[in-house]
Amino acid sequence: MKQYKYLIFSVFTLMVCSMNVACSGGGEDDPTEEPNNQVIPITLTTPTITEVTHQSAVLTSKMSGNMQVLKKGFCYSSTNKGPMINDFTAEVTTAGNDLQTSLTDLKAGTTYYVRAYATVSETNTYYSTVTSFVTGTNTSENKDLASYVAPTYADDYTSIADWSKRSQWNLANVHDPTVVLADDGYYYMYQTDASYGNAHEKGGHFHGRRSKDLVNWEYLGGTMKSLPDWVIPKLNEIRKAMGLPEVNPNKNSFGYWAPCVRKVKTGLYRMYYSIVCPGYIDNNKTSWSERAFIGMMENSDPANNDGWVDKGYVITNASDKQLNFYVKPDNWGNCYFKWNAIDPSYIITPEGKHWLIYGSWHSGFPAIELNAETGKPMMDLPNPWGNNNDIAPYGKLVATRKMGDRWQASEGPEVVYNPATGYYYLFVAYDALDVPYNTRVVRSKNVDGPYVGIDGTDVTNTGGDMYPIVTHPYKFSKGYGWVGISHCCVFDDGKGNWYYASQARFPANVGGNPYSNAIMMGHVRSIRWTEDGWPLVMPERYGAVPQIAITEEELVGNWEHIDLGYSYGNQKTSSVMTLGADHKITAGTWKGSSWSFDASKQILTANGVQLYVQRETDWEANPRKHTIVYVGLNKQKTYWGKKSN
Repeated sequence: MKQYKYLIFSVFTLMVCSMNVACSGGGEDDPTEEPNNQVIPITLTTPTITEVTHQSAVLTSKMSGNMQVLKKGFCYSSTNKGPMINDFTAEVTTAGNDLQTSLTDLKAGTTYYVRAYATVSETNTYYSTVTSFVTGTNTSENKDLASYVAPTYADDYTSIADWSKRSQWNLANVHDPTVVLADDGYYYMYQTDASYGNAHEKGGHFHGRRSKDLVNWEYLGGTMKSLPDWVIPKLNEIRKAMGLPEVNPNKNSFGYWAPCVRKVKTGLYRMYYSIVCPGYIDNNKTSWSERAFIGMMENSDPANNDGWVDKGYVITNASDKQLNFYVKPDNWGNCYFKWNAIDPSYIITPEGKHWLIYGSWHSGFPAIELNAETGKPMMDLPNPWGNNNDIAPYGKLVATRKMGDRWQASEGPEVVYNPATGYYYLFVAYDALDVPYNTRVVRSKNVDGPYVGIDGTDVTNTGGDMYPIVTHPYKFSKGYGWVGISHCCVFDDGKGNWYYASQARFPANVGGNPYSNAIMMGHVRSIRWTEDGWPLVMPERYGAVPQIAITEEELVGNWEHIDLGYSYGNQKTSSVMTLGADHKITAGTWKGSSWSFDASKQILTANGVQLYVQRETDWEANPRKHTIVYVGLNKQKTYWGKKSN
């Protein structure tokens, strides 16, 4: 009778094992008697799990049978509840039937599924039954998160907007910021002269502040005390050459816009800045508006806010229309100037070349090479008018939104190089700055182009809209949300961590304040880079949250999901998306799709979109606290999300 049972069992075992599914004989607690000279199938006991910590565990199992084993050990997974040898494996190489090994580098607070295996041929592997265990929590890491204190300063800073309250501003009254990490470990931020109620007018120009942690900022004051002495004489020098009379504008009527600061080397920092001249080229007739200038200052130590020394004129607007400047001021598509000398972006390439990319609206953005020693243009600049060949030294086109149309609705170029990807990135501000402002990015292997978007659009040679979208007006379920989020700077800490900073505005009529759209708070956000080298800006502002690895279990639940697809002048609002424990999306736009998580890369894949997850501050919570956010993109869409708490 026992032999009859064995024959049935053997046939069943051979059938199952030939299909490469788990085979375990009768198991240790139910041994099966076998006739002499028969090959006994491999049996493996369910693994015993001991010495579990937040990142390790010890596994033991016992093997029996007299088949020749090629490999043996344990297979395990945090996502596959039936792990196989194509998942993670820990091979046991010691002789004998006792299997034991230690798993290391596990994720804290994570469920792992494990079973023992023994391979007897290329096609046959025996498995034990599956068991599971949960790694412990990292006490020190949890302590860091538990003790995290979120920033408490108010976003609505109207009560402290006055100049007399400037010591309390932190990131209040920030517009068009530029940031540099200095030798003393401080990040220094400078900006356009713009503030709620024009509070900055009492303190000079190109105001500065500094921070050690990118969260708490100390206000420093203006870096330029008054209009540089060279500006009006240079303006009249050009006007005289154009056959125009001299002018003597009120010094308080000039505009001070969009500086760009960079560290050149130890003990040398340069700040390029824009000065916009008031009035029109001919104030007595209908003509185009007057020109702008880009100048430059240097400082050996930005901690000395009064140490900025003006180095004078760099470049001005150039026209390809000879002296035909009698163009109506509202004829934007055919304006007089080809290049607009504002919004400088200064970059030093890995080869030591110095470049200036500048401009806004008009024909797009030109690039000129600079003399490394002086910071001034490498080529001598002729009169800033003529035909295209005459004004070639004023720069070559690197990006345009509309080829042949000077109504660009784009400005604020920011060019940076990421050595990890080998690309130069051109970030651009799009549309009107009050509400619609949004940020785009394109990239190139060369500092002067061609720059190409994620969708393949060559914005240097053919022009076109730039993708991907980096920021866009948005609103989560709580709070007022933000609009006018652009004109950015992008910088790193030298340790592989990148950041995006810009201003952002309240929507109109917040809290009954008809001027709420003039509230401009500085936003600093962390950047992640996709595996194919595109920057992703986090949906919540940087708040120095400890970056403890996120576990799969933490992702289950409700999220506030925002589709940042372009919509002119509209705040994109969030909707609920629910990630189920069964790896299905059970609510939201992507309902019915599946999701998975790569803990090693901290990437959540939902509906086929890779979403990069990170811990950030929940600025809308009351009180504020840490949460988990995600950002991902495809060719023309960016997605933001925040875990609901």
